[in-house]
Amino acid sequence: MKGKKIASSLIAVLMLSGVLSACSSNNNEPANDAAATKAPETSANTGGVDTSKEAKLTYYLWGSEGVQNKAILGEINKKLKADLNATIEVKYIDWPDIATKYPLLFASGESFDMSHASPGAPVSYFTLASEGALVDITEMLDKVAPKLKAEIPDSAWQNTKYKGKIYGVPSLYSEYTPYGYAYRSDLLKKYGMDKITSIADMEKYMDNVVANESYPPINGKAEDAENMFRMLVDTTGMWLNAPGISLNELNLVTKSPEDYKTVFHPAFTQEFEDWAVKMREWADKGYWSKDVLSATLGGKDNFRAANSAGYLTHAQDWIGQYGADMKAQPESDPYFFTFAEANKKIKRKMGVDNSTVISTNSANPERALMVIEKFMTDESYYNLIQYGIEGKQYVIENGIKKFPAGYNEKTDGGGFAAWSLRNDKFVIPSDTENPVRNSLFAEWDKVAIDDPYNGFSFDPSNVTTEIASISNVNSQLGIQLMLGKTSKDPKEAVAEYRDQLKKAGIDKVIAEVEKQLAEFVPVN
Repeated sequence: MKGKKIASSLIAVLMLSGVLSACSSNNNEPANDAAATKAPETSANTGGVDTSKEAKLTYYLWGSEGVQNKAILGEINKKLKADLNATIEVKYIDWPDIATKYPLLFASGESFDMSHASPGAPVSYFTLASEGALVDITEMLDKVAPKLKAEIPDSAWQNTKYKGKIYGVPSLYSEYTPYGYAYRSDLLKKYGMDKITSIADMEKYMDNVVANESYPPINGKAEDAENMFRMLVDTTGMWLNAPGISLNELNLVTKSPEDYKTVFHPAFTQEFEDWAVKMREWADKGYWSKDVLSATLGGKDNFRAANSAGYLTHAQDWIGQYGADMKAQPESDPYFFTFAEANKKIKRKMGVDNSTVISTNSANPERALMVIEKFMTDESYYNLIQYGIEGKQYVIENGIKKFPAGYNEKTDGGGFAAWSLRNDKFVIPSDTENPVRNSLFAEWDKVAIDDPYNGFSFDPSNVTTEIASISNVNSQLGIQLMLGKTSKDPKEAVAEYRDQLKKAGIDKVIAEVEKQLAEFVPVN
């Protein structure tokens, strides 16, 4: 795709100030990949596709390269060479660079084959589809990946459609990612409490921490401002996040799933003003460090270092990181207060939220789709891309995935952030995962709601300047308000924030969002 096709969206995205979590990993020596040049063992015509010519595919993933990733990829390529006469090279967009480098991947005109995509990515899946960045695979599925097409329910395919066409392969992994507060249950019991199910309970717990411990209840950094805003939205009536402003900022909302075509900015409500006052109170009580705006260590790291009684994150992260939390703090057994649960606003994750897409600059789109099919329908491929090499990155004991004896993360670690390739039927329970996952998700399945904006692609081209200005206001005064760090009285600071949003063009952005929503019908 030529860069000019998504230039309008790119300008807006690059000027937003999203904050992304960073992960670190070490590089390793290149693996011996001689098998990648081996002649294919199968027919030169696979599934009606001529595979006589080797296809060298490039796959972009988020995250950093694990120390043993090249070795794992070597094993994957042995299989791909034999089955499809193809190999893949994985290129990485590291966590801190996603907000800028992911949009550039599509705007630059670079030739690559596959990547991760999502409606919530720095450039939305639906925006990429609408602007010609992605291959239409609607007809291709029947020809080259019929097993993949049959594996994914029609409802999931429907959620990936843009104007009736399929531009991505949705995940088959069941998950929920509502935000909340992970906190130490050992301290909870120490204080004679049972569970945190409300903000009032959370305040009681945090008051006890301040009074009895040497560390604060939350010890994160500036990015926690977004989590405080999420807490406001998730615990207020039936408010839901609306499109138009990055979800990594103080974004727009709607009052309910039924009224999704009417959006507003919470800053202009009494609830927001009351929340800003509360955030000042929390800051003054010492619920987080005084230098939170300049801190460099995140809440989770401080939690594991016994410098915090909890951290703010989403449910899937808390579940997946449970083993690491327990290893660092064996007595902690962290519980999770889900902000949206009390108001029954936990949103069902759709397959499109984690999709694999093929670039229109791909020289081998059919072969790329065949590779995706292998990863999602063949367990041997799945285990390699998701878990690594058995015996080196993992072993299975009594149906549970564990690290091998003598495993050292610094020398043996490896893995790919290939979330969009996951399939429930191949998932192996891990000893590092919170065992509550299945029962918790089963409960949420009964009450979860659909995102009313599923399938909506906001085109920011008419309001790029305004969005950039709003982003600037959010990155300064907005963050300060959510962490109780404004120089003025919070009510005065809210008035200033409202004034700055007005000057930045918030009304124009809201009008543009509502204009585009007027004819939209959710695909749920």
